[in-house]
Amino acid sequence: MRFSSALLAAVCATAAPLALAQQAAKADPAQAQQIVTKVCAACHAADGNSASPANPVLAGQHADYTAKQLANYKSGERKNPVMLGMSASLSPADMKNLGAYFEAQKPKTRAARNFELVKLGQQIYRGGIIAKGVAACASCHGPSGAGIPAQFPRIAGQYPEYAVSQLQAFRAGERSNDPNKMMRAIAVRLSDQEIKAVVEYMAGLR
Repeated sequence: MRFSSALLAAVCATAAPLALAQQAAKADPAQAQQIVTKVCAACHAADGNSASPANPVLAGQHADYTAKQLANYKSGERKNPVMLGMSASLSPADMKNLGAYFEAQKPKTRAARNFELVKLGQQIYRGGIIAKGVAACASCHGPSGAGIPAQFPRIAGQYPEYAVSQLQAFRAGERSNDPNKMMRAIAVRLSDQEIKAVVEYMAGLR
């Protein structure tokens, strides 16, 4: 049994307005190099492939998504004391440039580690959970986890530890910068086991 095309279209359409606000000025990734070296590289590595599972992989992430997160950190809409400090001095142009820089970096491939969890995670990612009203992750993030620029982030190859923390934060309402509460509405329906399973599957996508 699958979700109707109308339901999937409704879920994915909620973030469409984000696409309208991203074209004001062309980003210059070269201008971001100094900021990356002095500020970002310590936690995310110069190429965006963080060495620590506590810090997200930024390599290959959509430029406009990264720029939006930085703006949300600076405004306090997305709460993180470390990133609040890091983003405080960034201008909108800096954020766009950083987004373009990290999008141009090549993400390293990652493999799932728990194959029992992967089985459940694949079911959730591809088919959702009908009984709980959870739509398939693939309906918005794509079958390969590549996401959709200006709307949905790339999640393929993301550290499971980081992805778990973000889904749990959405579930608890601690993270609230998702358009129309989309991720909060999904995460609140997921158990700890289901969250661990779907992020384990996501880690192996490429």
